[in-house]
Amino acid sequence: MELHDIIQKRRAYRSFEPVKITEELIHDLAEHARLSPSCNNMQPWRYVFVHDPEVLKSIFDTMSKNNDWTRLGSMIIAVFSKPDLDCVLKDRIYYLFDTGMATAFLILRAWDLGLVAHPIAGFDPEKVKDILGIPEEMMLVTLVIVGKKKEAIDPILTEKQATQEKVRPDRISFEKFAYINRYHD
Repeated sequence: MELHDIIQKRRAYRSFEPVKITEELIHDLAEHARLSPSCNNMQPWRYVFVHDPEVLKSIFDTMSKNNDWTRLGSMIIAVFSKPDLDCVLKDRIYYLFDTGMATAFLILRAWDLGLVAHPIAGFDPEKVKDILGIPEEMMLVTLVIVGKKKEAIDPILTEKQATQEKVRPDRISFEKFAYINRYHD
C-alpha cells in the first residue's frame, strides 16, 4: 500500500478481532519508530510493548469510562519519555514532538501491516507506570491499542463509538488550521 493510501485509510477503529503478536512484529514496529527524525538525533521515545494477557488485564483495569473496547486489543504500546532525553533550547522542549513523530511512524507501519493502532488518553497514567515499571520521572504520553479491525461492530462499543466506526468523524477544514505566509484570525 502506498503511504498516501495508508494515511487516507488510517482510522481510530475500536472493533477488533484478535491478532497474533510476535517478537518479529514488535521489532518491526519499533524499527519504524526508530527511523523517525529527532532533534540532534537524540531519539527520546521509549516504548513498552505489552501482549502478555495478565499484564494486559492489569492495564485494562486502569481505563477510563467508555474505554472498555480496549479489552479487544491484542497489544498495548505504552509511549513515554522525559524532557532531558531530548533537546531543550531555551523555552523549546522537543521531547513530546519527537516522541509523537516516532509514534506516528509506528502507527503508520501498523496500518501498512493491516493492523489498527489506536492511541488513547483515557487511562490512569500513574497506575500504568506502576504496572509496567516505568520510572516516576517519565511522562506516559499515550497508550496505543493494537489489533486487527473486525468487520462487525462489537457490542461493547457505545452508540457514539459505533457510529464513528461506520463513518470517519469530520475533520476541520484547511482554513481552520493552515495559513499561508502569515497567521491570521
